[in-house]
Amino acid sequence: MASVEILGIPQSTYTRVVRMACEEKRVPYDLTIVPPHTPPIAAIHPFGKVPAFRHGDLELCESSAIARYLDAAFDGPPLFPTAPAAAARAEQWVSLVNSHMDRTLVRTYVLAYVFPKGPGGTPDRAAIDAVLPDVRAQLALLDTAVADTGHLAGEDFSFADINVLPILAYLRQLPESGAALAALPHLSGYVERHAARPSFRETAASAPG
Repeated sequence: MASVEILGIPQSTYTRVVRMACEEKRVPYDLTIVPPHTPPIAAIHPFGKVPAFRHGDLELCESSAIARYLDAAFDGPPLFPTAPAAAARAEQWVSLVNSHMDRTLVRTYVLAYVFPKGPGGTPDRAAIDAVLPDVRAQLALLDTAVADTGHLAGEDFSFADINVLPILAYLRQLPESGAALAALPHLSGYVERHAARPSFRETAASAPG
């Protein structure tokens, strides 16, 4: 069978999501380091975003679609629940994270530190302070969501958890979000427990993109 290739940068949360999916599914893959908005990425993703994915003649973009393909095409532990309620809940949380939380937690808050636009190259405090209420509210929402089972969807680890863990990994490194996360017992325990998974450890990177 042709090898799986993931194109992207390891700092990208969504590249890490797909890598974690491969690790959990026990699918060998090659990571080709390619920045977003470059010709190899634009040839697969119409908006130039990472990751892109190849498997033989198949080319895919968007991490959730790639994970669905991996789950259907390869043996190994399932990435998505099969029970109707748990499957729907997984889709719900993937959509909430991708449509709303990523914009707040990563694109606004985390990137204010990664690409500082304040005086003298410092983080933009006005932008950070403005988004902090939403950061804390969204972390509290996740804390409630994982309180009962320790997972976002049903009783087992799934793609819904994979999809949010790279974001939480960055948030616990930054001052305000790290303090907020530490104050939430369910969510902080959730991150610590799942950070011990091989898929999380093997895909660690130093900064988001």
